[in-house]
Amino acid sequence: MIGASHLDGRLLVPLYVHPAVDPAAWRAVAAAGPDRIAAVVLNLADGPGDAPDHVFADAAEELRAAGLPLLGYADTAYGRRPHAAVVNDILTYRQRHGITGVYLDQVSTQPGALAHYRRLATAARAAGCATVVFGHGDHPDPGYAEVGLADLLVTFEGDWTAYREMTLPLWTGRHAAARFCHLVYDVPADQARDAVALIAARRAGIGCAVPGAGENPWTTLPHGLAVAEPT
Repeated sequence: MIGASHLDGRLLVPLYVHPAVDPAAWRAVAAAGPDRIAAVVLNLADGPGDAPDHVFADAAEELRAAGLPLLGYADTAYGRRPHAAVVNDILTYRQRHGITGVYLDQVSTQPGALAHYRRLATAARAAGCATVVFGHGDHPDPGYAEVGLADLLVTFEGDWTAYREMTLPLWTGRHAAARFCHLVYDVPADQARDAVALIAARRAGIGCAVPGAGENPWTTLPHGLAVAEPT
């Protein structure tokens, strides 16, 4: 479960590459273990996919066996996607992969959508998700940080250049660092330490910095995770 202060400094890993395409990446994440990784986001096809995928399921089970919490990715389309469709994704992940949490992506930042996301968070917890993550990608209205809504707010998702220019709104200082996550991509290897230090300095207790860029930068591992070689 995410949300306790002892999680500060660990990684949230969006593992958006299929294990058949890059099995070494999945092995590396499993080998890193819960001391370094707060949770792994599963995302088969911008959601759980239309049909079971046994290769994906077996790889997810190896992560769970390594003690890593698994979050199912569900797109909310900034509040436009119907409540029932999002909940169906959560239930599908629970059935196929035994997730313990959900990563709701493309979450609105606007106060007018709070009621919608409150219902989604309530439904996720009723479905058995102990952890609810809101993937805003930007700082939302402060109401999204209310107690009992989301355990973790992703308040930045973008490239390294944009991250260096980002400023923190004052309201974030009223909450524990463990409530916030920053996801940074296109980070050069020689600036990886700077990125990790800046995530900490900006009071994001959980984060991730990857070298990948382009349409899906999350096919690459976080800096500092060695790829496990086949035995």
